[in-house]
Amino acid sequence: MKKSKWILLLLILLGLLAGSLIGYWLDAVPGLTFLTKGLTTEWSPFFDLHVIVVDLSIRINISLLSIIGMLVAIWWYRKL
Repeated sequence: MKKSKWILLLLILLGLLAGSLIGYWLDAVPGLTFLTKGLTTEWSPFFDLHVIVVDLSIRINISLLSIIGMLVAIWWYRKL
């Protein structure tokens, strides 16, 4: 199988998503809060040109489980 950067990007996104989903499921476990508590970053550009109004909001929430999922995805890509 030919390795491409698009497959790596897709696997990284799936790893982040899987780690986030596992973190969501384990959020109720009190002993695992260090894995599930995330760092949230938000970017909201807004401008008004009186003809076009653009309001975009991007929020990124990364937890330790998301990073672990990303690392597993990269490891899996290297094993392909």
